Amino acid sequence: MSGVWVFKNGVVRLVENPDGVVRLVENAGGEYHGKKMLVHVPSNDVITSYSVLEMKLSSLGWERYYDDPDLLQFHKKSTVHLISLPKDFNKFKSLHMYDIVVKNRNEFEVRNM
Repeated sequence: MSGVWVFKNGVVRLVENPDGVVRLVENAGGEYHGKKMLVHVPSNDVITSYSVLEMKLSSLGWERYYDDPDLLQFHKKSTVHLISLPKDFNKFKSLHMYDIVVKNRNEFEVRNM
């Protein structure tokens, strides 16, 4: 089963996509959104790899956390936050991007490609 999570009027629902084809979803504003990219706002750099991301996170006080061999994790000593990412950058999805944005306000944002 595959699908797309749609947020509309304060309600989240899964729109199923039984044939597995990725479709663009129209939001309430009539815009179409496809792939997303994570951008480091101060430098306007697009995050294209984990090495680029690690450099940006390190400059913000995040340290690598080596507790789980299946994940790439970062911890910030001054907080309880933990960023957990799939080991394979090809599996880095918008869900992971938004997690980084929430934990690093004004430093990152997710943009449409």
